Amino acid sequence: MTNINWMTVVSNRNIARDVYEMKVTGKGASLITAPGQFVNIKVSTLESQPYLRRPMSVCDYDSENLTMIYKVVGKGTEAMAEMLPGKKLDILTGLGNGFTAKEGSEKPLVIGGGVGAPPMYGVAKHLIEKGAKPTVILG
Repeated sequence: MTNINWMTVVSNRNIARDVYEMKVTGKGASLITAPGQFVNIKVSTLESQPYLRRPMSVCDYDSENLTMIYKVVGKGTEAMAEMLPGKKLDILTGLGNGFTAKEGSEKPLVIGGGVGAPPMYGVAKHLIEKGAKPTVILG
């Protein structure tokens, strides 16, 4: 189920060169039901009005909160990096199919690289909750 929701920025901090961790809260978080799903964030600024939403992988989630890690690569993500706690965001949530753990996946291999690595945190966390012992390779 896909839905547009207003969510609020809880934190948005620089964690590496041009890389940020944004945490948001709101009822739209409950639409993320599997690791590997993503959201689309509507971004607008006074200087420019980016036409397209910014797709962001969800790193971690619960029924009320989402954590996303993103890299600043253009005007849209540059505007995101300047968002302060309390800002209301129009977010399209519940996108993508996500990953599923198959029965008998006791020692899965999880691989990710660059800004594709953050969603692997949610995948590994989910696998461990299911009793698996994943090997994680990040580059």
